Amino acid sequence: MNLGRMGLWTFQLDMQPMARAREAVAEIESLGYKTVWIPEAVGREPFANSALLLSATESLIIGTGIASMHARTAMTMQAGWKTLTEAFPDRFLLGIGTSHQPMVEGIHGHSYDKPYSTMVAYLDAMDRGMYFAAPPVAQPQRVLAALGPKMLKLAAERGLGAHPYFVPVEHTALARETMGAGALLAPEQMAVFETDPDKARAIARGAMSTYLGLPNYTNNLRRLGWGDDDLLNGGSDKLVDAIVVWGSLETIVARVQAHLDAGADHVCVQVLPSDGVGLPMAEWRELASALPSL
Repeated sequence: MNLGRMGLWTFQLDMQPMARAREAVAEIESLGYKTVWIPEAVGREPFANSALLLSATESLIIGTGIASMHARTAMTMQAGWKTLTEAFPDRFLLGIGTSHQPMVEGIHGHSYDKPYSTMVAYLDAMDRGMYFAAPPVAQPQRVLAALGPKMLKLAAERGLGAHPYFVPVEHTALARETMGAGALLAPEQMAVFETDPDKARAIARGAMSTYLGLPNYTNNLRRLGWGDDDLLNGGSDKLVDAIVVWGSLETIVARVQAHLDAGADHVCVQVLPSDGVGLPMAEWRELASALPSL
């Protein structure tokens, strides 16, 4: 799979009617992007969403960032994975994750216990699942949402590699060291096209507030040396600037390059729109001008 050095990670397509989302993803492909990552939380169902977006494009890869293992059985997950791979060879990348305790227990009604061993058992069940439909010709590919060392190593052993989310560049360097040279490393990077520090950080904190309430992310930041004071009130300026790059195109591209220099193979840029809901088409177009230089 040729993901390209930089792709887009976006929830904004979910916020549009599907017809508009399909038009937008076709334009994204025409701009030169090779990969778009879509989430699963409280928006569209990711397999149906992926099929509709893939059918609106010709070569674009769609990755799930991430499909929750608590939202479907392992057998259903592998069936959806193989169905899309058969229909769109080498164009669907399944990102799987354990999600977060509030979502798993509060929304799905499952127990969030021992996420690492639960993931191992889930992958085992996927790999032995029955599938009697027309098989894919291309090899189905998957990555794991991984932050800590055990899950990062598992990602390298049981798939293409890892898709870390809500991480600074320093995590990318540690992830590469942990996984070794052969595994795919595709971190997400939030970005704001705004040069005014107060405006940019206000947009960034609006996006960060949910994640700073989730232990998976805060524990990872503590492992990297961030203190409790950095995690309060939407994050310290230093943390905000580490998680969300803001400023000019050159500044944003420099952060992407920093991830690549630290060991990333592909960086999933999540452009945060100023209104929180609109499609940042102008920013995606501007960012696409940097693709040839990466």
